[in-house]
Amino acid sequence: MRIYRLPKDRWYIERINFLLAGIFTFLSVLLYFITGKVGFLYFTLFVGFMLMFFAITGICPSSIFLGLIGVKSVLETYCNEKEGSK
Repeated sequence: MRIYRLPKDRWYIERINFLLAGIFTFLSVLLYFITGKVGFLYFTLFVGFMLMFFAITGICPSSIFLGLIGVKSVLETYCNEKEGSK
């Protein structure tokens, strides 16, 4: 069995996206339980929709934004290391 594990030496786009999705989902559900307002669950639905949207289309708006501000992806870092070693 193969286990998928990202390197933890720095914060890559992939790690940040999972962190953001977890934080947003956790906070929206927590705010729902604290306040009882169903409106907070709409944000949870939005996060779930965006995760499914990425899985189906391969387009992730938060990854695009993170790339624009200079965060590197694991693949980009790995490819640059391989080119440098040739």
